Amino acid sequence: MVPEIINLFAPLKTPPTTEVFEELFRGSSFRVEKIVSTGQATPAGEWYDQEQAEWVVLLSGSAVLRFEGESESGRTLVPGDAVNIPAHCRHRVEATAADQETVWLAIHYEPAENR
Repeated sequence: MVPEIINLFAPLKTPPTTEVFEELFRGSSFRVEKIVSTGQATPAGEWYDQEQAEWVVLLSGSAVLRFEGESESGRTLVPGDAVNIPAHCRHRVEATAADQETVWLAIHYEPAENR
C-alpha cells in the first residue's frame, strides 16, 4: 500500500457552519484529528470534560481557550501554540477567528501512567 499525502492547510471546499472534525488516523490508545473552526465557540455554559488526555496545537488562525477556574477572558492562542490537556480537565473554546479558518491538530491519548 502506498501512503497517502494530505495537506493540513488545504482549505475546505465549502465554508462550514459548524466545526469540522476529521480523524486522520488512530492507534490502539490514541487518535489524531484535524479540527477546522470558522468562528465557532463552545456553547454558553458548556464545558469539554474528556475521558482521554488531549495534546492540541493551533496551526493557523486564532482562538481563545479557557480552563475551568480561570478568568472569563481565557488564553489567546496564535499559530504554534500548543497545550497538553489532562483527562477530565474542564475547558472550553471561547472564540475562534471568524475571518479565516482556524486549524487545530489534536492528539487524544491515554497517558502512560493510566495504562
